[in-house]
Amino acid sequence: MDEQRVRGGGPPLWWRHGPPWWNRWGDEAGTPRWPWPSTLIITAFVLGGSRFAAAQQVNDRAPLDTFARVLLVVAAGLLLWRHRHPVVVVFGTAAATMLYLGAGYPYGPVFVTFAVGCFSAIAAGHRRSAWTALVLLWTGHVLVAHWLYRWLPPSGDDAAPWGSEGVVAAWGIAIVALAELARTRREQWARERAERAQAARRRADEERLRIARELHDVLAHSISVINVQAGVGLALLDSDPEQARTALTTIKAASKEALGEVRQVLDTLRTPGDAPRAPAPGLGRLPELVTQAASAGLTVEVEGTIPKLAPGTDLAAFRIVQEALTNVVRHSGSRHARVQVVHDDGATLRLRIDDDGPATGADAGGSGNGLAGMRERAAALGGTIEAGPRPDGGFRVLAELPLGSE
Repeated sequence: MDEQRVRGGGPPLWWRHGPPWWNRWGDEAGTPRWPWPSTLIITAFVLGGSRFAAAQQVNDRAPLDTFARVLLVVAAGLLLWRHRHPVVVVFGTAAATMLYLGAGYPYGPVFVTFAVGCFSAIAAGHRRSAWTALVLLWTGHVLVAHWLYRWLPPSGDDAAPWGSEGVVAAWGIAIVALAELARTRREQWARERAERAQAARRRADEERLRIARELHDVLAHSISVINVQAGVGLALLDSDPEQARTALTTIKAASKEALGEVRQVLDTLRTPGDAPRAPAPGLGRLPELVTQAASAGLTVEVEGTIPKLAPGTDLAAFRIVQEALTNVVRHSGSRHARVQVVHDDGATLRLRIDDDGPATGADAGGSGNGLAGMRERAAALGGTIEAGPRPDGGFRVLAELPLGSE
């Protein structure tokens, strides 16, 4: 999508998301780095440019001397602190620039140091300081060019034309406007980065919840079957070895299936973005659930026909039925359950799972995590789950899922 926008003539990626070097100003602890390379480049440019300007203004301005070069180095050197102390830098460069101009030295790149300092101050959010420094520098220039020039070098200098003050003011306003634009874009990039990070954390949380639900549903069902069959095998180990062998065979099959489904869930973590190696379970595997429930001593009757469902809806429906039957095995004294599948209106899938009770403990219908997982699955598809005791005894789980939802 981003590549298409760029090729279609839209703004480049760095304009919408920030240049890749924008976040390199600070180290891992958040402390701004020292901008040595750019400061050295600016210093060399200011010294070389001022020397060239002096050669062009030899008769109009005072020649460059040691004090002039010291002022130029100080003004450029202050930029080394522009990320850590932008307010001090913007006023310091303004003062050094004003001293340089007041001493009658040639006009030239000395203004670049103040421009960079002003830009850094506004980008850091110190707008009032930058504007104040700009006004002070412009005011000082007006005083020197139109009044104090009589007592300042070079001797015999004339007042500057007033038209030049408009150029200076326009130059300063352009710098401030550019800095304001950069500050706005920087804040926008920061908001977008925060939003992207929040969205990534939200997706990670949702993925953890999804994996937790999958593992809970897979393990709870299989371990419930294994637990029941282990009890049968222990009870019949001496009196009926053949029946105990059957129970052990069921335990082996249930554990193998559980390992396969857990491996499928873990594979999605190891290879993010790849297609799953095995199809996700759906209501088409409802006969397998009935067989597994029968091996745990639970008879399940299935009513209704299974429609063609979207993968997400199919998986959620299968897990809801699986968890409901697991709760019957674990928490109900009934050995009989009914599963009804209804989709008459063509827009909603209704699943009803009933048992005749009674509950065998305080956690009738489930321990809480299973029911919470069912509700989360239904809510993710825009559906609902109702679970609770029936008036005539037993427990009922009623799920409504929109058909075609993902």
